[in-house]
Amino acid sequence: MKESVYIETSVFSFYYDERSDPSIVARREWTREWWDNCRAKYTLLTSTAVFDELTRGNKSHKDQALALALTLPAITPTEEIVQVVRVYIKHRLMPKDPFGDALHLALASFYKCDYLLTWNCQNLANANKFGHIRIINTLLGLHVPILTTPLELMR
Repeated sequence: MKESVYIETSVFSFYYDERSDPSIVARREWTREWWDNCRAKYTLLTSTAVFDELTRGNKSHKDQALALALTLPAITPTEEIVQVVRVYIKHRLMPKDPFGDALHLALASFYKCDYLLTWNCQNLANANKFGHIRIINTLLGLHVPILTTPLELMR
């Protein structure tokens, strides 16, 4: 059985990002390399929350990023997941936006995804937060996904 990867908004966005800053170019290239050469090793999914985020964006590539996201099966937030988001926010695990990082973490955790793939290294793929995430998810009886970037998942 293949491991599962929940892909959040930043991955789809970086796939099409056209900015010339070297760090952006590197993330775009690593994202494309992972998508082209590694994704077949995994069962991929995303969420309707990702679709919503991509439609709200103002980036010139948002339609392309949304089209790419729509190629994957999407899970939908439930009331149970909303409760998990509230706990994350209450315990300052994630920023107060209930439709952002907390929701992605809750979805990946609730649906027992092996990985949460992201370029958000401030709130999600952040080793300094992982211990706190593990504690809260354990208290909630939830799976703890590996929070990683496309670059790290290629290795």
